[in-house]
Amino acid sequence: MENQIDKKEKQDKIVGMFDDIASTYDLANRVLSMGIDKQWRRKGCDKAFDILATKKVDQLTDVACGTGDLLLFWKEYAEKHNVEVSKYVGIDPSVGMLDVAREKIDFAEFKEGKAQELPVEDASTEIISISYGIRNVVDRVEALEEFYRALKPGGLVVILEFTKQDKSGVISKVVDFGMKKVLPRIGGLISKNYAAYKYLPDSIEEFLTTEMLEEELKTAGFEMKYTKSFSMGISTLLIAQKPE
Repeated sequence: MENQIDKKEKQDKIVGMFDDIASTYDLANRVLSMGIDKQWRRKGCDKAFDILATKKVDQLTDVACGTGDLLLFWKEYAEKHNVEVSKYVGIDPSVGMLDVAREKIDFAEFKEGKAQELPVEDASTEIISISYGIRNVVDRVEALEEFYRALKPGGLVVILEFTKQDKSGVISKVVDFGMKKVLPRIGGLISKNYAAYKYLPDSIEEFLTTEMLEEELKTAGFEMKYTKSFSMGISTLLIAQKPE
């Protein structure tokens, strides 16, 4: 069992790693995913607005927002669904990532903060999203409880993540080879930080299955509304709701 000092050291190391690769993060993502990550993000935003079924949102909060990519899709799909969003907020513990986000995006407020200690009021936001960031949160259970605190009744948590997969099939083995051998080399070449992109497949291997993450959301008090895997199970979308 990790003690709090070990957890803090691990979390600080992850944040420092993202500070180091912030300037090349967007380029590396596009190259490594061949742009398909945009489809996954669009699906998450589109489905969330369908489920929320409202035309007025006081606050939309993106946690572990990184360079702000998902906020761009949130704004696009709010307009598509004719939803008026009064306030967009991006939260991340990496100052380097937030610096890049502020250069890219002028419609959102960005705050330094951790998923398990959100700098937002109780029951203040209709949507909390976290894309490819929940596996980097060391105290994940605390983070899910914090999401519950910050959401309004009826609000949604939208999670996009690389979840642990069954390695029994041929396709799964090919995907596994690409993630463990090809991804670190290309990501390391672009970012000049091989260790950061070796961390990605390692962190997925150590992460939960989709079913386990669903159970953690239910334990935190959420009701599951939607789960879907994309691209041979590489990416998974989970949407859960805080009861009214």
